[in-house]
Amino acid sequence: MSDHLEEKTVESELVYQGLFLKLRKDTARLPDGSLHGREWVMHPGAAAMLPVADDGRVLMVRQWRYAMRRAYLEIPAGKIDPGETSLQTAKRELLEETGHAAREWAPLVQIHPAIGFSNEVIDIFVARGLERRAEAAPDHGELIDVEWATVGELVDALRAGQLPDVKTHIAVMHLQRMVEGDWPWPAFEPA
Repeated sequence: MSDHLEEKTVESELVYQGLFLKLRKDTARLPDGSLHGREWVMHPGAAAMLPVADDGRVLMVRQWRYAMRRAYLEIPAGKIDPGETSLQTAKRELLEETGHAAREWAPLVQIHPAIGFSNEVIDIFVARGLERRAEAAPDHGELIDVEWATVGELVDALRAGQLPDVKTHIAVMHLQRMVEGDWPWPAFEPA
C-alpha cells in the first residue's frame, strides 16, 4: 500500500547510549535510490494510565520536566522495564507515583508521540475502581505531587492550553468523549 515510501537502512551507528535512551545516526536509501541521513532516538516504550475514581474524578500527577524547565500536570506514566508488559508497567507506575491500585483496567489507545525522531510508543490504559494502597514511592530523584481533578476541570485546562503534555492531552480528549457518551468506554478486565 505505501511501499513506494519505504526507506531502507544502509548503515546504522550508535552515537550515544544513556541510562535508557540511545541515539542512532543512520543512512537510509530512499525509493529513488538517493541516500539520506537519519538521526533518531531509541526508546524502550512507556505506559500511562487514566485513573478514574468511582466518583468520576481523575487522579493526576504534577512533576518537573527538566527539558522544558517547568512542572506539568499529567496522567501517571513511566517507561517499560525489561521483561514487563505495558499493562504491568501501568499498574506499577500507578502504585509508585500515587500509592493507588485499580480494580479494573482497559486499553485506551496507543500513541507515537514523536514519530519524526523517536520510536517511542506509549500504551495508554483506563484504570477505574481506585483504592489507596500505600504511600506514593516515586523513583529516586523523581518529585511528584498527586492531585485530583474533575473531568470538567481537565477539559477546561485543556482548552486553556494548560495540558500540553501529549499523552495527557489525548487521554483527556478520549475521557471527555466517553463521559459525554460520544464514544464507548473500552472493555474492562479485573486487575
